[in-house]
Amino acid sequence: MIFMLVGLMAIVFAVSNVAPGDPARLAAGPDATNEMVEQIRKERGLDKPIVTRFFVYLGNLTQGDLGVSLHTKRDVSADLARYFPATLELVLYSIGFAVLLGVPLGMLGAVYQNKWPDQSIRFVAVSGVALPMFWLGLMLQWYLSLELDLFPLGGRMGIMTPRPETITGLLTVDSLLAGNMRAFQEAVWHLVLPSLALSLPALASIIRVNRAEMLETLNKDYILNARAQGIGAVRIVTAYALKNAILPTLAMIGLRFGWMLGGTVLVESVFDYPGVGLYATKAAVSSDFDPIIAVTLVLGACFMLVNLLIDLLYALLDPRVRSQI
Repeated sequence: MIFMLVGLMAIVFAVSNVAPGDPARLAAGPDATNEMVEQIRKERGLDKPIVTRFFVYLGNLTQGDLGVSLHTKRDVSADLARYFPATLELVLYSIGFAVLLGVPLGMLGAVYQNKWPDQSIRFVAVSGVALPMFWLGLMLQWYLSLELDLFPLGGRMGIMTPRPETITGLLTVDSLLAGNMRAFQEAVWHLVLPSLALSLPALASIIRVNRAEMLETLNKDYILNARAQGIGAVRIVTAYALKNAILPTLAMIGLRFGWMLGGTVLVESVFDYPGVGLYATKAAVSSDFDPIIAVTLVLGACFMLVNLLIDLLYALLDPRVRSQI
């Protein structure tokens, strides 16, 4: 994981520094003189070769220094501590919705193969893969927010709603810990539309993988033997077939969690949701390199950790994996 993170950082660092734009001039402002721009370039170390800047960045990173944002004028680590909990909360709600709905729908599609429930479920799965997240977010805003006035248009919480004391950074959790049900309801209400837009591709993938694995598992000999012994259909599907079919679905859940972290860039921009996705977008527009690299590292580390947890869950669910450890 360490080598992968270093390689990821090297790629992002190189791409960021060869992209068009002069961050020193953008930071200095349109009325700055050439002397002022050069002064900022020297202060930020932008006048040094890219290889030298990369190793300087590596050295600072080992000390917990992620640099300073030219856009916010704050330490990048402080900005990440402020914005990352919002993104994590959005992704957790989105993946939770996708798993709680996708696994049962995949099972239902396999049980009723080629019948109308299966055809309806496959329509949802194909739509989830085909529809772009940003377009779906815009349509949800237009219809459910502007036309029906059911959900807020964007943001994380209403302006007039008092925020709970920050404990975890997750508004719904902090609201429950503070016993503030009004803030909890407001936070959940603001999460509905961005969570739906972010979760639909993951929902479609989970349905497709789980359905395919359930179809294969339901044709196994031990399933036919269980049916011959008179075991109930519900028990066969939930206790026998799902336990074996869920393993590839877990791998897809881990992959989709990582892709969701990257997908928040589009969703947060559409819904003006104050997470690391929106933070990275603003940094990219202003050619602010340090936040872009830091966000990429954090999201990459989260992606790797989630897949590590998925691998460990394999050992808990599959005795064959445990026997090889």
